[in-house]
Amino acid sequence: MGAIANDWLKPLSPEFKKPYYAKLYKTILEEYQNHQVFPPSDDVFNAFSLTPLSEVKVVILGQDPYHGDGQAHGLCFSVKPDVEIPPSLVNIYQELKDDLGCYIPDNGYLVKWAKQGVLLLNTVLTVRAHQAYSHRGIGWEEFTDAAIRVLAEQDRPMVFILWGRPAQAKKAMLHNPKHLILEAPHPSPLSAYRGFFGSRPFSRTNEYLEQNGLAPIDWQIENVRQV
Repeated sequence: MGAIANDWLKPLSPEFKKPYYAKLYKTILEEYQNHQVFPPSDDVFNAFSLTPLSEVKVVILGQDPYHGDGQAHGLCFSVKPDVEIPPSLVNIYQELKDDLGCYIPDNGYLVKWAKQGVLLLNTVLTVRAHQAYSHRGIGWEEFTDAAIRVLAEQDRPMVFILWGRPAQAKKAMLHNPKHLILEAPHPSPLSAYRGFFGSRPFSRTNEYLEQNGLAPIDWQIENVRQV
């Protein structure tokens, strides 16, 4: 399994010494040995690797990784460039178009966001192939809650985008007045029409960042295929 090597390591290292993490690590190793598990083991901590703690400006919380072949690569809602865009991300792109006028790209690869300080964190970091939520309750939630608490302690402007009830359940950990919390229904086709569309999270995030002297996020994901 990949490792955390940047400035996330110091605040999260106490977790690695706790009994729950030892049990989680053992379980995950067995899962990768005995089943097909996503994302690839080297990508499990990509959200932390691509967005150092000191650079986090925006946090988007997802649930667990995509469970289809070749989709998940460690960032919530993101898929590899050659993979069909999943329905929730289709709706995110539609809202982005309506909100900021961004064109809808031909891919769902959100690394550009991560490299600008958008932490794309699932609350569960692995999943068995074709079995949604199969790694829920094995310990990942305790680990990612620790990461959310680390973020909550950052005394600087930051935006938390909480889509859907599981993400909104984390709101209780967020208490810093410098942190803007944006809530909306989940972008999945089952709930997007209940208030996700029209919630304008991207422009509201950028307005807040600019009000606090921070560079806005360039949300436009570019096309990767040659026309």
